[in-house]
Amino acid sequence: MKTIQFREAICEAMSEEMRRDESIFLMGEEVAEYNGAYKASKGMLDEFGAKRVIDTPIAELGFAGIAIGSTMTGNRPIVEYMTFNFSLVGIDQIINNAAKIRQMSGGQFNCPIVFRGPTASAGQLAATHSQAFENWFANTPGLKVVVPSNPYDAKGLLKSAIRDNDPVIFMESEQMYGDKGEVPEGEYTIPLGVAEIKREGTDVTIVSFGKIIKEAYIAADKLAEEGISCEIIDLRTVRPMDRKAILESVKKTNRLIVLEEAWPFGNVATEITYLVQSEAFDYLDAPVVKINTADTPAPYSPVLLAEWLPDHKDVIAAVKKVMYK
Repeated sequence: MKTIQFREAICEAMSEEMRRDESIFLMGEEVAEYNGAYKASKGMLDEFGAKRVIDTPIAELGFAGIAIGSTMTGNRPIVEYMTFNFSLVGIDQIINNAAKIRQMSGGQFNCPIVFRGPTASAGQLAATHSQAFENWFANTPGLKVVVPSNPYDAKGLLKSAIRDNDPVIFMESEQMYGDKGEVPEGEYTIPLGVAEIKREGTDVTIVSFGKIIKEAYIAADKLAEEGISCEIIDLRTVRPMDRKAILESVKKTNRLIVLEEAWPFGNVATEITYLVQSEAFDYLDAPVVKINTADTPAPYSPVLLAEWLPDHKDVIAAVKKVMYK
């Protein structure tokens, strides 16, 4: 094992796959000459050249369409968005073309493409740069949605996403690019659609994904001091969702909390709540609790932002609520 940063794990995954398959290329704003806005493509222009690592204009709709069209001629593009907030400019191409090519062509064309970049809040970046759209994309048939929370998962999942024959939305975080973690020296992949129990527990299940899961770890450590055992599940892939992992855990702990950095209406946590009440209702000893951001655009003020975002204190309060303590 070696210890590398999250951004390095992303770069290694892309580079290894591009060495393996010449049909793969990377395009996006500042991915080439600048080595990536977050240095996640550092050195790739030097290795692969300007035909395979392509700087684009600030025109997400245009380069998303170019990339999607290229899949129909045998290519496997990776599109980097400087932030998924900017993907809204190109969302017509993602929803109406990438997600539908396979069905609308009667299976004549696949669309093997990865759209990747940071999601959700990253400090004082204000309302239009602090949004989480995992549930938007996961609501669309034809798209797969992946949200890793550490370097090991990021590399293994991204390699699988690049090899997948369907479009994958791969969502990272600006606040995780500097995170360090152990990654194997050799080749490995992590299958899409498989969650992981990051911490075994017996009293309550906490389901989360992405950078906000760190708050669950903090809460679990503090609650353990009080004799409360939390089981933490990292979804890793939002769609397809590992329904079995969630249900088996809830049947063991009899309590469920879902922690998600997203607005509270119609989100991933809502889907999980419906799943559990419909297929494991009789196992519940308390109502399911969702923990989300406030139902407002993200504030710029650091004081207000701290109130807007869920944190470990919210998780602790939720656990004690379902434990009736």
